[in-house]
Amino acid sequence: MQRRTFLTGTLIGAAVAAAPFAVPRLAGSAQAATTVTVSSLKDLQAAIDRAGPGDRIVLADGTYTVPTGGAIRVSGRNGTADAPITVVAQSRGGAVLQGERGFVFSDSGNITVSGFAFRQRTTLEIPASCPRIRLTRNDFRFADVSGLDWVVVRGDDAKIDRNRFHDRTTEGIFLVVDGPGSTAMAQRTQILRNHFADHGYPGANGGEPIRLGVSSRALSSANAVVEYNLFERCDGDPEAVSVKSSDNTVRYNTVRDSRGGIVLRHGNRTTVEGNHLIGGTDGLRLYGNDHLVVNNYLAGLSGRALVIGSGTTRDHHAGESTEERRGNDACDRAVIAYNTLVGNAGTLSGETREHEPRDVVVADNILVAGSGSLVAMGATTGFTWQGNILWGAAANGTIPAAGHRRVDPLLRQESDGVYRLSAGSPAIDTATLTSPAVTQDLDGHPRGSTRDVGADEYTTLAPVRRPLTPADVGPDAA
Repeated sequence: MQRRTFLTGTLIGAAVAAAPFAVPRLAGSAQAATTVTVSSLKDLQAAIDRAGPGDRIVLADGTYTVPTGGAIRVSGRNGTADAPITVVAQSRGGAVLQGERGFVFSDSGNITVSGFAFRQRTTLEIPASCPRIRLTRNDFRFADVSGLDWVVVRGDDAKIDRNRFHDRTTEGIFLVVDGPGSTAMAQRTQILRNHFADHGYPGANGGEPIRLGVSSRALSSANAVVEYNLFERCDGDPEAVSVKSSDNTVRYNTVRDSRGGIVLRHGNRTTVEGNHLIGGTDGLRLYGNDHLVVNNYLAGLSGRALVIGSGTTRDHHAGESTEERRGNDACDRAVIAYNTLVGNAGTLSGETREHEPRDVVVADNILVAGSGSLVAMGATTGFTWQGNILWGAAANGTIPAAGHRRVDPLLRQESDGVYRLSAGSPAIDTATLTSPAVTQDLDGHPRGSTRDVGADEYTTLAPVRRPLTPADVGPDAA
C-alpha cells in the first residue's frame, strides 16, 4: 500500500504537512480513502487528478477566480456508489468560484460537488460520459448573461439536491435536463429540495427554473423525479417546471407567488402529485397522453388554474418535422382526480386548437371560486366526469350535470394557509373513483379504501407534508 510521509517539527516540515502531498494512486490498489484540504486552485486540481473512491477534497473558504480559458477539470475520475469522490467547500457557500468556468466534467462518475458558491459566466454541464454526478448544497448565481442556461444535465443518474438557484433578470434556464444526441434523455435524474427564486425576465418564454427535455426529445422516457422543491417569484416564464419528455414524476413541490406553473408541454405518462401552487399566475397545463394528476392544491391563482390542452396535432410521433414537433399534442386519456382548486380566477378550462382532448377522466375534485365559471371547457370527446364537488358564487360552466354535486365542502383554512376538510363535510367518504390506486392524500395521510373528495383526506392528525418554506430546501435543508 502506498503511504504518505509528512515531515514535522521544522518550517519545511510544517509547509509540507500543510500541502496536499500524496503519491499517485496505483491502478487497482486498495489504498485507503483520504481527506485533504487545499487552499488554491492549483492544489485543488492536483488533488482531483489523483483522487480515487472515497477520497474527500476540501477547498478552504475564500474567493477563487478561474482564469479565462481555464477550468477545474474532473477527467477520468471514478468513485463508486458506496464511496464517491467528494469535492466540498470548507463551509457551505464559503468557497466562491468566479470567472469564465468552474468545474468541467469528462469521463467520470460517482462524483459529488458540495457547498460551493458558483458565480461563473458559462454553463456548468454534466455530459453524457459522466453518470452519477451529484451537485448538492451549492449556491448558484451565475453572471446575468442573456441566453445562458446555468446547469445542463446529460449524464444518467445525476442528483441535483439542496441547492439554491436565484437572482437573474435575463433569458435562460436555471436547470436543464437533456441527454445524448438529439432525441435521447438522461435517465433517472433526481431533482429535490432545491430553492428556485427571483427570476424576473420579462420575455414571453425562455426563463424556466426547470426544463425536462426539449421538443425533439418529447417521446423519450427520462424517468426523472422532481420533488420537494420550492419555487418563489419565478417570473421568467409561464412554466416553472416545463416537461418536454416522457415518464416523469413531479411531486410534493411548492410554487408560490410565481408567474410559472407546472406544464406537461410535450411527452406522455407523467405523474403530477401532491403539489401546492399558491398565489401566483398559472397552475397546471396538460398536453400529451396518459398523465396522472392527483392530490394537487391550487389556490389564489390569477390566471388559469388547470388547463386540459387541445392540440395542433393529435399525437406526436416519430418522423415529424421540427415544426410539427414544436406544436401542441392534444391531452388524451389523462386522469385528473382528488385535486382541490380554491379561489382561482380561472378554475378548470380548455382551449380551442384543432384537435380536442379525448377520453380524460375528471373525478372527485373540489372546485370553489367566487366569480366566473368553474368549468370552461371547449370541445371534448369521450370525457368522464364524476364525483366532483362545486361550490361558490362562480357558475358551474360546461361541466355535465351528472358529473358533479353543488354542495358546500366545508373547507376550513388552517395555520399554513391551506383549505382542508372539516368534520361533517359532504366530501368525506364519497369519492367515486376506484382506479388507479391513490394511497395517500396531499398531506401524506393514508387514503384508505373509502376515499374523500378533493386533495385532503379528513383527519385530526397533523399533516406530514405542508407547503414548503425556505427552511425546508436549499443548502441548509435536512
